[in-house]
Amino acid sequence: MNNLPKRKTIRLKHYDYSQNGYYFITICTHNKQNLFNLNNESAVQNQIITKWLSELENKFKTEIDYYVIMPDHIHFILIINPTERHTGRSLPDMMQWFKTMTTNEYIKLVKNNILKPFDKKLWQKSYYEHIIRNDQDYIQTVEYIINNPLKYSLDRTD
Repeated sequence: MNNLPKRKTIRLKHYDYSQNGYYFITICTHNKQNLFNLNNESAVQNQIITKWLSELENKFKTEIDYYVIMPDHIHFILIINPTERHTGRSLPDMMQWFKTMTTNEYIKLVKNNILKPFDKKLWQKSYYEHIIRNDQDYIQTVEYIINNPLKYSLDRTD
């Protein structure tokens, strides 16, 4: 018998995560490993994230609004838009695909000695998501994403 604690879901019951809307997403690295470079768009590992966010838009007919790559996590706003030909796939499907694709590419670059290895997994098992409900919520979320690198840096200099 499995005595492991059951993981509490943070998803809203009965909410259709394939419906149109704005979603604030945070994905953390496994064990909070510092695998990405803060504010360095040219870093190879950051290019992986940028590439697969773009591919996510193309594959699922969604839009990525603001995003930021932090050393141990990423934040972005994903828009499922009614005017686009969205594939109908759910947010969990999209996040699983994104994590798989980024992990596969990261592993390939580790094997080619371009990136440093990670500990067992690239990403934590789940991700955080918040459904953006109105303009004020959107503005606060964008401000959070924009200010996150500075806050992160200030927290480490104390």
